[in-house]
Amino acid sequence: MHGLLCVAVLLSLPGALRAQDTVEARRVFQGNIDAIHRHDRVRYLSYYLQSPSFARNGPTGLQLGYAPMAAARDTSWPDSLIATHLRLVPVRPGVVYGSYRYRVTQHGVTSLGTSERIFVRTPAGWKIAVSTAFNAPSGTAPPPIVLVGATLIDGTGAPPVRDAVVVVRNGKIECAGTRTRCATAATVATAATDTMDLHGTWIIPGLIDAHVHFSQTGWVDGRPDALDRRADFPYDRTVAGLEAHPERYFRTYLCAGVTAVFDVGGYAWTYGLKARAENDLEAPHVAAAGPLLSTVDHWINLPDSRQIVYVPNDSAVQVQVRANLARGADAIKVWYVVRPSADTAALKAVVRAAALETHRLGARLIVHATGLWEAKDALRAGADVLVHGVMSEPVDSEFIRLADERHVIYTPTLTVGDGYRQVRARHFEPHYPVSCVDSTTLAHARATDTIPGGTPDATDRRLDIGVANLGLMRNVPGVTIAMGTDAGNPLTLHGPSVYWEMREMQRAGMSPMDVLVASTRNGARAMGRERDLGTLEAGKLADLVVLSADPVADIGNVASVRYVMRGGSLTIPALIRAR
Repeated sequence: MHGLLCVAVLLSLPGALRAQDTVEARRVFQGNIDAIHRHDRVRYLSYYLQSPSFARNGPTGLQLGYAPMAAARDTSWPDSLIATHLRLVPVRPGVVYGSYRYRVTQHGVTSLGTSERIFVRTPAGWKIAVSTAFNAPSGTAPPPIVLVGATLIDGTGAPPVRDAVVVVRNGKIECAGTRTRCATAATVATAATDTMDLHGTWIIPGLIDAHVHFSQTGWVDGRPDALDRRADFPYDRTVAGLEAHPERYFRTYLCAGVTAVFDVGGYAWTYGLKARAENDLEAPHVAAAGPLLSTVDHWINLPDSRQIVYVPNDSAVQVQVRANLARGADAIKVWYVVRPSADTAALKAVVRAAALETHRLGARLIVHATGLWEAKDALRAGADVLVHGVMSEPVDSEFIRLADERHVIYTPTLTVGDGYRQVRARHFEPHYPVSCVDSTTLAHARATDTIPGGTPDATDRRLDIGVANLGLMRNVPGVTIAMGTDAGNPLTLHGPSVYWEMREMQRAGMSPMDVLVASTRNGARAMGRERDLGTLEAGKLADLVVLSADPVADIGNVASVRYVMRGGSLTIPALIRAR
């Protein structure tokens, strides 16, 4: 990790104590935490009092002596440690008491708590003589914090607020706006918490990717129908790994500033991701649609479970809609795929049956329909969300009228087709920074260039068609545009692929502010969570991103992530990066 990670996450200290003892204690504290980040055992141990009187206390009880701690240090490094809210109090010359809040993740489990230190001056320099750590009870909110000085973009489409104040308490936004508006809340909060100076930065709501697939890897091992590599990467083993370790993608999303995602189709185990992620401060919020209702009998399934369920008639549709909703589906999705020889009348009947049963049970219908006539038919049937938009040809006035009348949510997923083009060309060409991507996925993606065959002149017109169609849809009054990437498909990587998608939305003629709204408030609407996500307003969950550059000047600046806050807990990308 980079050299000053600890300094980057430490918040400003009230009162800014200047006593030399306090300065020395702070130096030891910062060095100690940085050594943990670096897994530097020798440096880590150098900060402790090497004496039998050294004391540690925590959930396992009091332990005395330096030697036992030193012996245990080789195998107990945390996955990540974030230290904030440091308080230092000089007790007497040569002795300083300190406490701080921590968020530690070890073996995939995240805990919040409070830790104490007693720093003493010795002939060998300042050392830690006492160390304690006590986890907070499950469900405890992160400590309050006040963010001051940044330019606030709240996700509603309102003009940016310069030199703003954001007050966070109990994991929620208490106030976000001008200093005048938030003066009372900030005054009350700062009496019991820290203030973080963010002048020269921009605060936006956490990004929301309204179209992802946790049942896919971002490479061809998760979609062998794109390029069959099952001889080297057995599909059942790939899916088992996805089910067992979704946290690698959780962290990738959060690292990229994405604090919520909508899984719009996958194996039934994706329902369980919702509860698993909701209170995990190193995961995005998750909504899930579960298995797709398909108009074709596709083979990308497992012998004992299906992510794509063929529904040839009304009764099959009704059974699957009820089953998905009973398991906790947040919406029903129809994969409206039409083969050249298909009975189109029968397919239309299936989509109508899905809409009727879904709406009867109070849920929303998502339809994958990339062709113009299929998309029109889906709207006539009652689709609430169209994913991918129309990629086959330019939309016409009839489609625009139907979308307007239906008040549809339109999620264009402009860039996913280019990932398939890269696979055909055997050339991985990331259009976004990949530092947040886990090492396994990144290694697989880069291996694309080593696979024999390929089409060097591979092209894909769908991106340009999709961009042009979004340009026509962006100003339709009844249409809500939501940003979604279709992440998980080959070379559309979980997490940072949002940056490219947002740039292409800007290329379609959307203003940077409109793209931000599509990627925050409208994404929450697509998930069905607009009441608590998507904008920085009082009462909503404190999910936000601090940027180093102005996203309203250029939407590409959303990639300049400095801090990410999830549920009121602040981190930096380097500490949340997937491992």
